[in-house]
Formats: sequence, structure tokens, C-alpha cells
Amino acid sequence: MDRLGLLETLVSALSAGSLSGAGLRRGISQSAVSQQLRQLETHLGQQLLHRSSQGVTGTRAGILVQEHAQKLLERYELMQAELEALDQDVSGKIRISAGNFLGRVVFGPVLLELGQVHPDLDIILRLEDRMVDVVREGYDLAIRAGKLGETAGFGRKIASLETVFFASPAYLEAHGRPKAPEDLMHLKFIQHREEKSGGQFTLHRSGMAHEVPVRIGFTADDPEIILNAVRTGMGYTRAARLLIQKEMDAGIYEEILPEFIAPRKDVFALSPTKTVPGSKVDLVINAFVDKLATLNAGLEEIEENAEMTA
Repeated sequence: MDRLGLLETLVSALSAGSLSGAGLRRGISQSAVSQQLRQLETHLGQQLLHRSSQGVTGTRAGILVQEHAQKLLERYELMQAELEALDQDVSGKIRISAGNFLGRVVFGPVLLELGQVHPDLDIILRLEDRMVDVVREGYDLAIRAGKLGETAGFGRKIASLETVFFASPAYLEAHGRPKAPEDLMHLKFIQHREEKSGGQFTLHRSGMAHEVPVRIGFTADDPEIILNAVRTGMGYTRAARLLIQKEMDAGIYEEILPEFIAPRKDVFALSPTKTVPGSKVDLVINAFVDKLATLNAGLEEIEENAEMTA
């Protein structure tokens, strides 16, 4: 008897709310799902499901079994990951989702370097800004900046990035350079779909918090469109400093209110199971964190040199 498989079928049925939905998730027929659930009920000596034309719901016993089954399945996946980590050769397929901006500028180059060092590693990278479900969609890892949100899997913060407000010099010449936070109301904010500013930001200066009003003028879900909107003078936006520092140094962008500290942007790693030291996922996360640390160190060195020559 495949007890773990029977428990997985129960969890799938209660999560989907139907036997047909469980069949789709498990890759088996509805009749096979029904047979497995009856087999589990017989083995445990308890009715686990209420069945109706609307679908299935858990009995008190079914909900209890579901809670324990989910923990058992998670531990089983963790065991598999730890067994995989015992193999010193980094190889095999790894499916990764990353946001467009970080993916193109930082994460993509990191994976290219890893692919050269570990030629047997089959890396599949998708750049998308939506919050993916790593468990249901079969991802080994997702990297997201901003908010983690509610999603299945195990998430942890791996970095915190300094952010800045910026616009094109021509836009600021035409509309005025803010001297105080409230001056931002005279400018249009270009918002990323996931930004959700809520109408204001909180800036800090000398230990004091300043609530900054935001007048949204354009919203897009693609970072290239947002940056193009900034370059063409549609307004200002906010991004991690390390992602746009070169363009600011070249005079393409100009920082707004540089004496104020903008909100930081957290970066999260999300995986179906807890990350096992030495695993492929752990290798990728560490390489990404190291890259961010190197880029931040480079920014600090530039700032120190600028202060010395000022």
C-alpha cells in the first residue's frame, strides 16, 4: 500500500474541492481518486470526506488527517532535496522564476556564470513579474523583490536593496526639482504594477519620517516600458540604486531628493521546500546574494571616492 500516495490524493482532493480536480493534479482518473480515498478511509477506519454534487469537503477526521499529511509530504520533499544534495556533482534541471528587472540586470548574468562553471546544470529561467506558485507550477525557485505576498512554499528574505527616486534631467528642468518631499505632488509618478504605492511613500532624513504624497501618472508591468517612460519625460519612478547607478552616472537619470532616504526594497527567495545546504537551489541563491553584495560594495566604493574628491 502506497500510504504516502493515498495521503497526497486526500490533500489534492480537499485542496481542489473535487475528485476531478484531484485527478488532474495527480494525473489519474476520477475513479482512481475515488478508489484511493475509500482505501485510505478503510485503512484509517474513519470517514474523511463529505461527498455531494458540489464537490467534497473534509470531515473533522479528514481535516485532521489533511493537516498531518501536508507535514508528512513536506518532510518527504525535504528528504528528497537532502538526498539530492548528497551528490557533489551539480547537475540536472532547475526551473527558476525571476522578476524582469532583477532578472535581466543581475540574476540572468549570475545564472550564465553558473552554467559555465557547472555545465551539467540544466537551467530554465522565466522572467515574469507576477507572483508564481512554486508548488503548483513546478518551480524550484522564485526570486522576487518587494513583497512576498501569500503563496505556497517556503520564503525567506535574502537581501534588502537601497532604492532611489529618479527622473530624466529634462523632465526636472521642465517641472522643477523638488526641494522638499511635498514637492513631489507637482511631478507624476510612474508606477510598477506590483508597486502599490497606496498614494504615499515614507522618506527619512536625520531620523525623522516624512510622508510623501504620490500623484500617479502612468502604470505598467514591464520595467523596460517604465524606464523608457522616465527617459522620455513622462515622470519619475523608484528603483534599486544598483540597477540604475550607471545611467545616473552617465547623466541619463537624475536622483530626486538625494538627501532623503527612500524605502528599501526586500528581495525574497521562494522554494517548494526548505532550502537544503549544498543543493542546486542553495547554490543559485548564494551566487545571487554574492552578486548583490559585490554590486553594493562597488556602489559604496564609488560613493567613498566621490566624497574624497568633493
